Amino acid sequence: MTKFRRSSPPRREQQRFFSFFERRRRHDRWFKRAIVCATLITVVVPLAALATGRYLVAEVVSRVRSVGRRVLQIPTPRSEIDQDWQRFRLRGIGDSRARLKEIYESSPPEYQGLMRYAGLDPAHGLLCAGNYDQTLLLPSTVFEPDATGRSYRMRPCVDSIWLREVTIQPGVLAFFLVPDRPELRDAIYGTSAIPVEQSRQSTNSWGLRGPEPDLAAPLRGIVLGDSFMQGLFIGEDETPPECLKRDLETRLNRKTSILNAGVLGYSPEQYYYSLLSFADRFRPQFVVVSVFANDFGEASAVEQGRGDWDEGKHWLNRIISLSQARGWVCLFVPVPSSDRILGRRKSGHYPGMISNLSNTSAVYFLNPAESFVNAHLGRIIEGEERSEHPSGCLLYNEQFRDGHFSALGAKVWAEAVGRRLALLLELKD
Repeated sequence: MTKFRRSSPPRREQQRFFSFFERRRRHDRWFKRAIVCATLITVVVPLAALATGRYLVAEVVSRVRSVGRRVLQIPTPRSEIDQDWQRFRLRGIGDSRARLKEIYESSPPEYQGLMRYAGLDPAHGLLCAGNYDQTLLLPSTVFEPDATGRSYRMRPCVDSIWLREVTIQPGVLAFFLVPDRPELRDAIYGTSAIPVEQSRQSTNSWGLRGPEPDLAAPLRGIVLGDSFMQGLFIGEDETPPECLKRDLETRLNRKTSILNAGVLGYSPEQYYYSLLSFADRFRPQFVVVSVFANDFGEASAVEQGRGDWDEGKHWLNRIISLSQARGWVCLFVPVPSSDRILGRRKSGHYPGMISNLSNTSAVYFLNPAESFVNAHLGRIIEGEERSEHPSGCLLYNEQFRDGHFSALGAKVWAEAVGRRLALLLELKD
């Protein structure tokens, strides 16, 4: 049987242009490409030669890579995240340095003298990354740079005191914790600064607030945190870690030494590197991690759910992993703000998200807000019985218009934390 092949349809001849038309179109394409390349070279090369330009170029490249990874569902390497943070922080420090110089030069001589005394002037001021994503101006007489991951730390064996009512704004978030020396009286003369007498603090040989560490104490612990744990405007024996030490000694009848690693402006990344710095020397049995809303972004935004939860989770889980590997009890304690004691709780995002972030059991997470509410109500009742009607919440430094724990608030915090820690330590033993 003869097989017939199916004939294919005739091919259509494509319309062809005259050769000189095709040459002209090619020339047009190459000319346009040359214009684009020349424009990029003209704009990008000079821009990249400047510090600001280099930052912008690197930022654009990073964002393009990030978008591409999200589209392809590829996780961003941690090394690239660290590089982005480093670039962001260096840019912030550079911009802050320029603003500080401008403000300093336009300030009255009395304030310039106070800044020089504190080590906050452009020549000596310590500009560092802190408060999650901010640039801080710290007095170099009280603080020093840290190259081990903490960005900065307190100098060892320094006596200092807080100044309030300082009206100068150096163009960057500044802290007036200044050396407590006889020359201070002359340094504040002619300014609005007022020393807070009960805020005097000293650092030990480890560069931390509190007494010298007792390496032979039967029970040893490290408290990680920020200014709440360092203790603003309260005395040496009134900080939360010192109150916790006394509480545990009473509950467990064991001599206790607690390392107060709280430093103003610290965030989870700095908590982790602080733990690395002290753990091998101090050999703790427990670690308390005090976190606050601004550890994850701007505080009000975090309380509305707009926090950088991924970054916080990374560092908190590194603390957990290290604690589990060493056999330490690790307790997370979010700081309750006065707004959440006096007003609506609104705890869905903060501290609710904190408990969601950590890969740990519920017994290692403590929200002391209930203890604060109970203590607040008790103080109101006591005041009513004495015909006193205190405004605000006595658990915070409201007399200084400051939201940190008062001595009473530090004690309430320590009682709540001590109660849970005692149970966990007894269970572990």
